Amino acid sequence: MLNWSQIDTVLLDMDGTLLDLHFDSYFWLHVVPTEHAKKQNISFEAAKIDILKRYEAVHGQIQWYCLDYWQQQLGLPIMALKKEIQHLISIREDVPEFLTALKKSGKKLILLTNAHPDSLSLKVELVDFAHYLDVLISTHQYGVSKESQSLWQQVHADLGFDKQRTLFVDDSLSVLNAAKEFGIGHLLAVANPDSKQPVNEITDYLSITDYRTLLPIT
Repeated sequence: MLNWSQIDTVLLDMDGTLLDLHFDSYFWLHVVPTEHAKKQNISFEAAKIDILKRYEAVHGQIQWYCLDYWQQQLGLPIMALKKEIQHLISIREDVPEFLTALKKSGKKLILLTNAHPDSLSLKVELVDFAHYLDVLISTHQYGVSKESQSLWQQVHADLGFDKQRTLFVDDSLSVLNAAKEFGIGHLLAVANPDSKQPVNEITDYLSITDYRTLLPIT
C-alpha cells in the first residue's frame, strides 16, 4: 500500500473523493436535463441527449466545471437549482477518520478541486471538512482544470511542494493521468465515488473503497 514515511503533502480532490459524488451525479444527469426539458418544451430524453452532447464538447476543460458557463449556455439558474437539492450533499463515511489521522501525522493537506468557487463555498458551508485542510484551491482561480499540465505547473509554483513526496487522491482517471505526467510521486484512485453506483474497476492505479484500510498513518 502507501509508504507514509515517504509522503509529506496530500493533495485531495473534493467531489467523489471527500464528498459523495451522488449529489453531483444527480444534479447534472437528472436536475439539469429536467429543467432544460421544461425550458425548451421537449421530452426529458431529448433534453438529456442534448445535455450530454454539450457536456462531451467541453469534457475535461474548465468550462465543464464552470457554473457560470452552464448558466449562460442553458439559461438556467444553476446555483439556485443546486440549493434546491443541497440536502444530498454529504461527506464520505470514511473521510473524517482518514483526515484526522493525516492531520495528526503532520501531513500538509491541500484541497485541489475543479469545482467552481460557488459550489466549493456551498459544500464547505454545509459539510464539516474544511477545518482539516491547510489550503483550499479551486482550479478556476488558475483558469485551467486538473486535466491540464498548466494547472499543475502553476499550483506547484505557488505551493512549492516536493512532487516525489506528495500523494494525490482523485476519482478521475484522466486527472490522475495528468498528475502522473507531471511527476506526482504517489497516486491513489477512489473506486467508489458515488454511493449509489457500482464500484469502478481500476487497474492502472492503487485504489481504495474505504480510506480506513490505509490506517494507521505515521
